[in-house]
Amino acid sequence: MAKEAKITVHPSYKIGEISGRLFSAFLEPIGTIVNGTMFNPAHPTADEQGFRRDVIDALKETKVPAIRMPGGNFVSAWQWKDSIGPKEERKVHLDPAWHQYITNEVGHDEYLQWAEKVGTEPLYTVNMGTGTMQDAMDLVEYTNHKGGTYWSDLRRKYGHEDPYNVKMWYLGNEMDGPWQLGSWSKNPEGYGCKVLETSKAIKWIDETIETAVCGSSAPFMESFPVWDEAALDKCYDVVDYVSVHHYHSAPPGDIRSLLGGALYYEDYINTLTSMIDYVASKHRSPKQVNISFDEYGAMIRPLEELHPGYGRYNMSRIHYRFDPEREYVLHDPDKMKERKFPGGEMIQALGMASIQLALLRHADRVKIGCMTGGIYALAASDHDHVWKSGSHYIFTQLLEFAKGTSIDTKVESETFDMPGYAIEDTSQYTGKEGVNFIDSAGAWDKENGRLSVFVINRNEDTEYPLTVDLRGFEGYRPAKAYRMFTDDLECGNSYGNDTVLKPEKVENYTFENGEMKLHVKPLSWNVFVFES
Repeated sequence: MAKEAKITVHPSYKIGEISGRLFSAFLEPIGTIVNGTMFNPAHPTADEQGFRRDVIDALKETKVPAIRMPGGNFVSAWQWKDSIGPKEERKVHLDPAWHQYITNEVGHDEYLQWAEKVGTEPLYTVNMGTGTMQDAMDLVEYTNHKGGTYWSDLRRKYGHEDPYNVKMWYLGNEMDGPWQLGSWSKNPEGYGCKVLETSKAIKWIDETIETAVCGSSAPFMESFPVWDEAALDKCYDVVDYVSVHHYHSAPPGDIRSLLGGALYYEDYINTLTSMIDYVASKHRSPKQVNISFDEYGAMIRPLEELHPGYGRYNMSRIHYRFDPEREYVLHDPDKMKERKFPGGEMIQALGMASIQLALLRHADRVKIGCMTGGIYALAASDHDHVWKSGSHYIFTQLLEFAKGTSIDTKVESETFDMPGYAIEDTSQYTGKEGVNFIDSAGAWDKENGRLSVFVINRNEDTEYPLTVDLRGFEGYRPAKAYRMFTDDLECGNSYGNDTVLKPEKVENYTFENGEMKLHVKPLSWNVFVFES
């Protein structure tokens, strides 16, 4: 019989305030996400700008708070000035990052106007690869200044009278990566100085904005966290965030390593927080710079051939490769491919949710979280239709219930060990011992008298009896309980059938003396809401 699990929550277990941007998404023109999902003038629902209204309406319904755009690797060679004005006059460019043609049919204004239609905040990424400081200044002036200058009046001429008032600006993307065009991998101090001057200048244009300096592209980088420290040390006084990314992978069939991957995110966050605070102490600064986890993901990947002797984390070396057979591609909206999830949609949904819970557990320092694939998670789509995936329901429940203050949930449960493994040369994971099968995080919306506890059962075989102890929250009682679970891990939602994976209300629990008792199914997502 499975050992009983227990989660204890208490008002004194506060972590930090939950930012309204913590559960956001990321958009980059890779494949057909822009030309196909976002923009398709031939689609039956296309509006006057060619945007798919079915996608806009689906995202608008979710109330996704923010979307980082327009990239991504793509942005490090993007020339925004060639993407504004009459479409017939815009320049077509090569995008060497993804070996694709960029037609600029969707340009700077279109990205921001699409965000307006969705009702979400755009978090804008600036070209700090091939782009200059002057380009960034002109960009902010065009975007945010009310009028009376060349660039702001050009925006008005092109049809947007009022400023866009973009508040969040990322100064580059993955600038420590040698795969990045205009990479600063060998010169973090130089990049930090460029950020110092650029952030200073654009804040003098609009003193209401926030900026982010790039940190590491992954915890596997040979230079992490030394590169991050060197860059941040040059610009600490003028930036608000350190921007970082990570994509966690596990081999096929290794569900526990996929769902336990949240621990590697927490290691990453803890190291980053220590690095940031060290730099703050060097600057004798009372200012707190926070973390933006603006790209993240969890995925099943087959093990690849390893190349011993190249160093343990040779993230850098493998990217100096050239393939003369590779051709540039013009992505066609009519060639959208069906999206498949190795391991099944439920496992994918739980993998992403486990990362979101890790970010929630660090809400005191992680203030922005942009899920890669978040647009598809919220509004799954193909060439013709939009529907709700399993991830949609988890994502929207976090948006609804993870408000207020993050609360540490003390978990007691059976544990498992994760042996170390290497997906390929650059993605090598040390083992973890004593990982709780029960994964949890909490949010206390004190103002509205609501406490929410989120739970994942990482065990693929075992149902656990669970006690949620909230005796410290005197006067709180269960108000809602939800569970998403399936016996068929290969199942998934589709157009016209998007309730195969959907949280259902749970009624079979007891509540006495401040303790809720129930059972949690194997590989399940659970939400318990208490109200005073």
